[in-house]
Amino acid sequence: MIWKPNVTVAAVIEREGKFLLVEEETSQGVRFNQPAGHLEPGESLLAAVSRETLEESAYSFIPQHLLGIYHWHSTESATTYLRFAFIGTLAGHDATRKLDEGILQALWLSPQEIRDLRQWHRSPLVLNCLEDYLAGKRYPLELLTHYA
Repeated sequence: MIWKPNVTVAAVIEREGKFLLVEEETSQGVRFNQPAGHLEPGESLLAAVSRETLEESAYSFIPQHLLGIYHWHSTESATTYLRFAFIGTLAGHDATRKLDEGILQALWLSPQEIRDLRQWHRSPLVLNCLEDYLAGKRYPLELLTHYA
């Protein structure tokens, strides 16, 4: 059997000192996460993070930097994730757009509010990505190559 990790993308977006998170219903109950999701077949990482952000928050996202690549194994689900997290800007918001199934709301929270909610984070990657962002980590998108 060949083992493969689940490749996911996430957007870390700051606006006026607050960060965009989504509140979502999961098998573990209500959890908080950055807009994030799985890479789809044939999709580039940049297209995936823009799509997931729009689907989960109704915000149009333009990735500008790679924040980091994160490897995490969930013992709860026995699943390994390889997360590509991106930093970028917003290009609009469609307040009438229906959010993905399971997404309860998109909200803007301060770093301290996010830290205070850590027991309800979808994974430890939520706080890890926030702290890396606040530490100034940024990598050029040119690190990524996508062959169509």
